[in-house]
Amino acid sequence: MQPQYAYRKTSQPLMPAGRESLAPGQYDIYPAYPLAGGRIEAGFDALAERMLSDPRGAAVVDGYPGVLWDDFRSRLEAALLAREPAAKVVWQDAAQALLPPEQIDALIAPYLGGGDPLFGFRFPGALGDFFDPARLPALRPDPAARLNILYGVGAALAGWDGPLFYLDVPKNEIQFRFRSQSIRCLGAPEPLDPKTAYKRSYFIDWVAANRHKAALLPRIDWVIDAQRPDMPTFTAGGALRETLSRMARTYFRVRPWFEPGPWGGQWIKNRIPGVAQDVPNYAWSFELIVPENGLIFESDGLLLEVSFDMLMFQEYEAVLGECAPEFRWEFPIRYDFLDTVDGGNLSIQCHPRPEYIRRNFGETFTQDECYYLLDCVPGARVYIGFQEGIDPEAFKADLLRSAATAEPVEIDRYVYSRPVQKHDLLLIPNGTIHGAGRGCLVLEISATPYIFTFKMYDWLRLDLNGEPRSLNIERAFDNLYFDRQGARIEREFVSHPQVTASGRAEGGSWQVVHLPTHPQHFYDVERLEFTGWIDCDTGGRSCHVMSLVEGRSLILETESGARARFNYAETFVIPAAAGRYRLTSENGEAGEKSLKVVRTFVKPRSQRQGLAPGSLRRGIAPEVQPDAA
Repeated sequence: MQPQYAYRKTSQPLMPAGRESLAPGQYDIYPAYPLAGGRIEAGFDALAERMLSDPRGAAVVDGYPGVLWDDFRSRLEAALLAREPAAKVVWQDAAQALLPPEQIDALIAPYLGGGDPLFGFRFPGALGDFFDPARLPALRPDPAARLNILYGVGAALAGWDGPLFYLDVPKNEIQFRFRSQSIRCLGAPEPLDPKTAYKRSYFIDWVAANRHKAALLPRIDWVIDAQRPDMPTFTAGGALRETLSRMARTYFRVRPWFEPGPWGGQWIKNRIPGVAQDVPNYAWSFELIVPENGLIFESDGLLLEVSFDMLMFQEYEAVLGECAPEFRWEFPIRYDFLDTVDGGNLSIQCHPRPEYIRRNFGETFTQDECYYLLDCVPGARVYIGFQEGIDPEAFKADLLRSAATAEPVEIDRYVYSRPVQKHDLLLIPNGTIHGAGRGCLVLEISATPYIFTFKMYDWLRLDLNGEPRSLNIERAFDNLYFDRQGARIEREFVSHPQVTASGRAEGGSWQVVHLPTHPQHFYDVERLEFTGWIDCDTGGRSCHVMSLVEGRSLILETESGARARFNYAETFVIPAAAGRYRLTSENGEAGEKSLKVVRTFVKPRSQRQGLAPGSLRRGIAPEVQPDAA
């Protein structure tokens, strides 16, 4: 039984400060990249010592929205006074300089999507826009104090001369805090309901905070992992930047996190030790998503997590290779698991066309997907495309009637479905109607945007809180391609594997199987099948995103000498700058069953013209504003 915390609402365990041992081949829910010994410190006593040792007598404590600031101040204040009981410590809260709530509401109103419960528009401004320009300079140190501390989101904007401490909080923990209403959005007088808080954060608060974090990263003196309020871990900013540089030239695996859902299944729960068991199911494992995942570092058994985008802020060129100018901070490829084994069908859904997502939501590119069947039960099916001769108006009428009256829709009259087998790859470019049926463990490979799902029919289900799930029938019909139907689905939207290279190496054999994606996808997919080992090379052109989809475990060795083990179902990334690398099977003696590794990478520039973003990029002010309509 996991301990309960008033500040977070979830069954998921809080990441421990220390490392735990794993059984051989076991999926690691806390993957960590090694730092040198002594690089991570823990606790408020150590943090207080670092602050008091700086001769400038002032400290700036900035951080991400979602920090429990009052709790942090109380614990650090006690540690400081324990070290120097007579010291005069003066605290100033940067929130004093925020604009009044009504002015912040007016600032962000155009980007909240009106009454839309899910979608807004990406905020084009900066974190400084939330502050009163006359009040920030008024926050000055007290010359009579032993130590002045300016703290809170945006504290560094005041320009104090002192060491810069930055508190980071993983996005999953922020969402768990939203659910307990223990934190507030920027400048909000009260906590918002969790769904509203997430929508506002995704489109506004996190966008502004990311730009601020990116600007601060080169000069942060100390980075603090604030997800455990009673036991922060921290490291020097220089050590973090040095390790990010090394990571961008070797490998990385982000920390996955897991969520139940109304259609969720039992595969993840049964196959991944360490996840909480006191939940009804798991619908998702978020394996690789820049806006959500974190990177964990380890030193002497201590763990520290920072956001994945810190790597992209500093090292996007080394990570991405030739496509770096197009994507910049936006890591282009997303991996996640959808679990419907002993669960239910996903909703019938589609994703927006590129111009639609740009015009309506301020995103830079859209959510083009593939479904890779990591596992499935006999008879499992996936919905994809339309039946021959679809009548769009009749389909829409049935969907609207169902939404109004809760009458079921005979989906098979309208939507094509096909049986699937393990290792199939189905192609789902934007505008394609689709949904995994029950009995599937899908490795969803996609372009990065991931909340832009327009659900048309959800089998009359309620969410886990007993509330109706939001449908977006009108938005879906603005984006659907109705000519994707029948026999065309089998020709164009099911990948037909082709062996493109093969050979023998000492101790085994290997082959590369190309799983062609759709022309609208800017990424491509291959499967590496081998016993013994296989040598590969990024050529500096693109990162390689990989998942072990069959076999127990493998060893990665990079050209620079880095070495790491990855286990079944784990996702890992070889940055473009890593160059040559070798994968060695740990599946047993030579001649036994081969390992299978799915590999995804950005297509060469000549094959992706018009598919990837151009001058409009996340992290840079958009060139478009919310559609007034």
